[in-house]
Amino acid sequence: MEVSVFNIKGEDTGRKVTLNEAVFGIEPNDHIIYLDVKRYLANQRQGTAKSKERSEISGSTRKLGRQKGGGGARRGDINSPLLVGGARVFGPKPRDYELKVNKKAKTLARCSALSYKVQENALIVVEDFDLSEPKTKSFVEIVNNLNVSGKKVLMVLPEANKNVYLSARNLKRAKVAVASDINTYGVLDAGVMIVTENALAKIEEVLTK
Repeated sequence: MEVSVFNIKGEDTGRKVTLNEAVFGIEPNDHIIYLDVKRYLANQRQGTAKSKERSEISGSTRKLGRQKGGGGARRGDINSPLLVGGARVFGPKPRDYELKVNKKAKTLARCSALSYKVQENALIVVEDFDLSEPKTKSFVEIVNNLNVSGKKVLMVLPEANKNVYLSARNLKRAKVAVASDINTYGVLDAGVMIVTENALAKIEEVLTK
C-alpha cells in the first residue's frame, strides 16, 4: 500500500512511501483494542482515594440511645455511619488498578488502531522537518497547510524534538508523540495522524521486531 508524501507547506512532493502491510494493513481486532485501551485507562488511575472507616474515626464509644423504642434506626456510638460526621461504610481504600496485557496483544492492538487510521484516510505522511524556534504559530500553519485544522491531531516524530513539542503544547487539539511511544488509545483518540518519514520507519521497526 502506497501513500503520498507531503511537505509542511501541504504540497505533494511527488514521492510515495510503501506502508508495511503487517502494521498498517491488517484486519483490525476490536476485542484486543478494547483490552489495550482498558489497560491504558486503568493504568492512568492513581488509586489514592481513601475514606475513614468506623475504627479510624476519633470519637466517644458511648451508646447514644437505647436499642429499641426510639422510633429510628439502631445506632451505637457517635461514629455511626448513620450520623453526620460519622464513618463511611465500605469506602474506597488505596489500591493498584494496573492491568496487564501481553506484549504480543499490545502490538496487535496498535497495529489494529493504525490499520483503522489508514482505512479512514486519516494518516498523513510528511517529510522530516524541524522548527528553528518554538512557535505555536508555526505549528498551526503546518496543520492548516495539511487541511486538518479543526481535527484532533497527533503528530508522530522519530525522536523527541523540543521546539515542535513546545509549539504544540498550547493547542488543546494537538499532541506530539515519539514513534516508539505511541499507544492504542492515543492513535484512536486522534482524528488524524501526521507522521514523518523517519517516524514511519521507526513505527514499523518497533511493531515488526
